[in-house]
Amino acid sequence: MSVEDRPRISLRAMEQFIAVAEELHFHRAARRLAMSQPPLTHAIRKLEHQLGAPLLERGNRVLGLTAAGRVFLDQARATLAQARHAATAARDMAAGRTGLVRLGYVGSALYGRLPDVIHRFRERHPAVRLELREATTAAQVAGLRDGTLDLAVLIPPLTDADDLHLTPFDRDRLCLALPRGHALAHGEPDLAALADQPFILWPREEGQGFHLQVIRLCADAGFVPRVAQEAHGMHAVLSLVAVGAGVSVVPASMAGFRADRIRYHPLPGHDAGFALNLASREPAPPAARFLQEAD
Repeated sequence: MSVEDRPRISLRAMEQFIAVAEELHFHRAARRLAMSQPPLTHAIRKLEHQLGAPLLERGNRVLGLTAAGRVFLDQARATLAQARHAATAARDMAAGRTGLVRLGYVGSALYGRLPDVIHRFRERHPAVRLELREATTAAQVAGLRDGTLDLAVLIPPLTDADDLHLTPFDRDRLCLALPRGHALAHGEPDLAALADQPFILWPREEGQGFHLQVIRLCADAGFVPRVAQEAHGMHAVLSLVAVGAGVSVVPASMAGFRADRIRYHPLPGHDAGFALNLASREPAPPAARFLQEAD
């Protein structure tokens, strides 16, 4: 049978047949469907013609269902249930009540307000699956553009970001991070005191704005940091500081990370503060719901 020859049965025809099959009476079925009896009788005859098989056993009245009628009844009920489910699923997705949100974030974001926003979103939207992915600012921008991320908590400024929508999300500031065994760890060192120390930083291309801020602070203190090693992500940077590989400048919100091995010293001044933005491109309804919760 070609595609053109296959019967095209409407959901309305299935609904009409189910009513007749359950009532076994055309008049009662018509009343249930809020229609008159003759069109219903014609619709069932047309359905049987389309299927090429009788569905009802008839005498002076409807006596029951044929074998084909019983099979069709089961399948029609299942089809209508699936159609209702499809409509509900589409409405829920359009309203942002279901779906998936893939959220990227820089490591320090988990030490600010992000956990509270995540908790509130999950409580209010339990049917939306939330996937969390720690990544650098550059990796998150790439993820938004290639469609592997829906939202990103990152650190501005960004270059060539006209296609992204940025909203303020959180504030943080910078602090010094030194191994606890370091000679300066237990005093009150300023940034200039670290001029000759090996620094652990992250590649410039992975967080240009944040990297540039640290370099500027060091320049204002009279030196260019001597980078002994680069690490991908703030947790990796601090892990290297914890084992004595060098010192760093990191977000103050992370001051609890490996506090048994690292001493943190806040940097004073307005220039040591920085913002975190929530970035999106063309958010689907579930991601738009997250944006509302984060506002």
